[in-house]
Amino acid sequence: MPDYSRLIDAETWAFIERTNAWYPPNAIDLTIVEQRRVYDRMCREFFAGYPDGVNAETTHISTPTHAIPIRVYRATKPDASAVVLYLHGGGFVVGGLDSHDDVCAELCQGTGYDVASVDYRLAPEHLHPAAFDDALAAFAWVARTYAQPILLAGDSAGGNLAAAVAHATRGHKCVPIGQVLIYPGLGGDTTKGSYVEHAHAPMLTLRDVEFYRDVRSLGAEAKGDATLWPLADTDFSNLPPTVVITAQYDPVCSDGETYRDRILAACGKAWWLEEPGLVHSYVRARHTSSRAAASFSRIVDALNALGKGQWPY
Repeated sequence: MPDYSRLIDAETWAFIERTNAWYPPNAIDLTIVEQRRVYDRMCREFFAGYPDGVNAETTHISTPTHAIPIRVYRATKPDASAVVLYLHGGGFVVGGLDSHDDVCAELCQGTGYDVASVDYRLAPEHLHPAAFDDALAAFAWVARTYAQPILLAGDSAGGNLAAAVAHATRGHKCVPIGQVLIYPGLGGDTTKGSYVEHAHAPMLTLRDVEFYRDVRSLGAEAKGDATLWPLADTDFSNLPPTVVITAQYDPVCSDGETYRDRILAACGKAWWLEEPGLVHSYVRARHTSSRAAASFSRIVDALNALGKGQWPY
């Protein structure tokens, strides 16, 4: 097993230890209710506030069966080139509008684009495809509400949902113009690559990954279901220009490389960056880790470029 105490720098270790103090490494052994309680507490501990020049409004999307809360961030000096649909991380089990509130506000400030964050339904109360259905409904809402083209973005589980929406909307009249996926779990082969090399990494282990996979669908997964795992798709053509940014010491890192390769093989545009020395969920360390701060700047740059129809990769 890699010696993470030697490989990971002091700033990142401080972030890991601070996270573990609020959200313990064995959190998946807690009840779902307790997992959410400690996760929400950890998110409040890391909350950095809104940057100047950003406001947010929370509303909801009405569906025939339920309402989907959505929070829209707007810059006082907006850039109308695009709008971002953001799907939060949390293993499909934890998280919501507040867990990534400051992250979305800073993405809005860094791009000038409106950012719409979706409070999709969580497992196990709402099994697959509930979260995907909500993400797709949010995409349709953004398409109806905005004249601007849509960018998809998300971290971890949210990266999975963003990619699933990209696959599902290829025939939509308002196809997304790009997607930025941050350490996404896309359903790669857990018997090789980073899943094996970093099975015991800080912040996310293979055991965690398997727990989140099982709780989302209770283990009942249809073969080839790209709405569940985008890498299960058999067709990677006509996807929007894609930027995938992963962490080096993260079991799901290989998914980014695999996803890029499949899009390139289908003659699409895709770029994958493995951020050296970083761990899963590092975006929350963007104010305390120089590595995380630099990566967050690259995420903002990717959204800026794709929103303006540029491909600097």
